[in-house]
Amino acid sequence: MPPTALFDLDGTLVDSAPDLHAAADRMAARLGLAPYRLDEIIGMIGDGVHVLIERALAARGRPFDQDVYRGFLDDYAANAAVETRPFPGIPEALDALAAQGWCMAVCTNKHEYAARLLLDALGLLDRFAAIGGGDTFPVRKPDPGHLFATLRAASGDAARAVMIGDHRNDIIGAAGAGIPCVFAAWGYGPAEMAQGAAAIARTPADLPALLEGLIGARATP
Repeated sequence: MPPTALFDLDGTLVDSAPDLHAAADRMAARLGLAPYRLDEIIGMIGDGVHVLIERALAARGRPFDQDVYRGFLDDYAANAAVETRPFPGIPEALDALAAQGWCMAVCTNKHEYAARLLLDALGLLDRFAAIGGGDTFPVRKPDPGHLFATLRAASGDAARAVMIGDHRNDIIGAAGAGIPCVFAAWGYGPAEMAQGAAAIARTPADLPALLEGLIGARATP
């Protein structure tokens, strides 16, 4: 069985903050609220869009509103790939991992439909054996069940898997699943979120060697 690389999406594979920021500003304009700074929105990413909207509205003194949330989802889905791009070096890292025989899957708290739409628009969807979104299974990160379910969908084995992500949810979920996690230092999570990671990748180019080393270390008696 080939080893499996489980990737977070936002802040790990793709720089999606510009389009999330633009959608949040359009939401704010519809509600007559002050626009957001990009760094505000980046700090809200990682727990799924529902939590992002809760945080964004709370930051402007507004309670969560289901209709506003649905409006954001529709607007973002239609504009998810305007400015969003893979982080520099990600396509090359995915090529290198595929050449090494890795199976790859996405484990994200983003809704599965939005994740698939975005990855397809960026020409990345076919690289992944499974997409485990935040609404695909009954649980989501940091629940380790999200990782286990995504692995099953990709026909992977937790004993031969590595998680790659930029958020504490990735590290916590991986620890609960008994899977090493590589912290993506180029992403949105501050450096302190790397605590508990098995390794830190400074750039995507670091991933092939780091992942190979982690799988080899696990196989060593």
